Amino acid sequence: MPKRKAAIAVGGVAALGAAALLLPNANASQDKNDTNAAGTLGSARTLKASQASGLSAQLQKILGQAFAGAYFDSGKQQLVVNVVNGDNNVIAQVKNAGAVVRQVQNSTSALKAAAGTLKTKATIPGTSWAVDPRTNKVLVTADSTVTGAKWNRLQSTVQSLGSGMATLKRSSGTFKTFVAGGDAIFAQTQQGGVRCSLGFNVTAADGSPAFLTAGHCGVAAKDWSDSQNGQPIATVDQAKFPGNDFSLVKYNDKTTQTSSTVNAGNGQTVQITQAADATVGETVFRMGSTTGLHNGQVTGLDATVNFASETVPGGTDTVNGLIQTNVCAEAGDSGGSLFTQDGGAVGLTSGGSGDCTSGGETFFQPVTAALQATGATLGNGNAGNGGNAGNGNAGNGNAGNGAGDQSGSAAPSASASDPAGAGGDQIGGSADPSASATDPSGNGAGDQSGTGSGSAPSGAGTGDQSGNGSAQSGNGSAQDGSSSLTGTR
Repeated sequence: MPKRKAAIAVGGVAALGAAALLLPNANASQDKNDTNAAGTLGSARTLKASQASGLSAQLQKILGQAFAGAYFDSGKQQLVVNVVNGDNNVIAQVKNAGAVVRQVQNSTSALKAAAGTLKTKATIPGTSWAVDPRTNKVLVTADSTVTGAKWNRLQSTVQSLGSGMATLKRSSGTFKTFVAGGDAIFAQTQQGGVRCSLGFNVTAADGSPAFLTAGHCGVAAKDWSDSQNGQPIATVDQAKFPGNDFSLVKYNDKTTQTSSTVNAGNGQTVQITQAADATVGETVFRMGSTTGLHNGQVTGLDATVNFASETVPGGTDTVNGLIQTNVCAEAGDSGGSLFTQDGGAVGLTSGGSGDCTSGGETFFQPVTAALQATGATLGNGNAGNGGNAGNGNAGNGNAGNGAGDQSGSAAPSASASDPAGAGGDQIGGSADPSASATDPSGNGAGDQSGTGSGSAPSGAGTGDQSGNGSAQSGNGSAQDGSSSLTGTR
């Protein structure tokens, strides 16, 4: 397989590894309003987040209208189930299933009705809302652009929902889709170049090799390459934005070999084993071509985000059904993968506010919904042969000369059985997690983090996302920063 195909088929996905303790700059803070379950834990089972998600879905079917949401208590590793009007039978069913019972005031239907009112009366660019089962309220967020009459309108709408139904808070940033910057997949438009991040490789319904990325990327451009000025190697087959935010992009060469492996650094890979639904409270990892690997927690489900339209002046691009998290992201991370430590594909980066210095809110298109809509499936690889990458030498590549360097002193390496690995801190050192598949971290030609004359998009030069130079490879021509790659999106 040609190196170019190899790089986008494997290296362009996500680097799994480096758990939270290895990521001091990861935006992984707990929601301060997290409410612990009341009452005795009794027969509550210790669960993985993926098991909690499945148990929650089962209890939702069993309990019907009494079910008012659920969340994963990551500290105790238990599922907490909210119930309204919980009689002894309902409580017994939840406890017998191994979950913690928490009696709450607001029913699921009441919370959905509140979200419906917000949609009717407060669809304002720069706003979002999602149900937070930990507080049993709708969490409404306004970014820095919502001021004056717009803020008054939003505030009065929230107050009209009644006491105890919703919480309104400010975000210091601006809600936007994260296109531009980074090194991943490239396209040209009439307004200039754009970049996004590859999410997960899949097999299309007709058997063709393909990948998922953000819908706003697929709407922006139809043909995508794995280098700035290279020939297109993949074409958008389906794209949905606004409403949802996913694209299915098929490789032009139907013989391209792909798998659901992810690049774990130092030439090692880890298998993505399944598509997984998100659970509030669980820890998730995000990989993007600009900022690399970061982790945090799911803070809300079925979120609605009102992005200011970039094509219709004064318009709004509303996206529904998103996963809300406190994982940071920046321009160029759009379409990148959100996943769990045990190899579950969870989401595709849509947008949000803030950055990886100050933090912020981010939103993700659920992978399960994207697969269902497109008819695509994740590949069927062998999850047991990832190898041990935890103690590998990350190489000596220099990832740039500026404060924006996102690379670390060791590759975010991991084995298939232990994704956290024993690799070093990803932030502030000499190895780049976004290196090519052929040479993920070392020096020389092809090294994305080295100083040689390879095809590294993150070399030294002015405007470089990871340094102070304009070089696409070492000291080459300008590629990012103030160049046209920021595009109009």
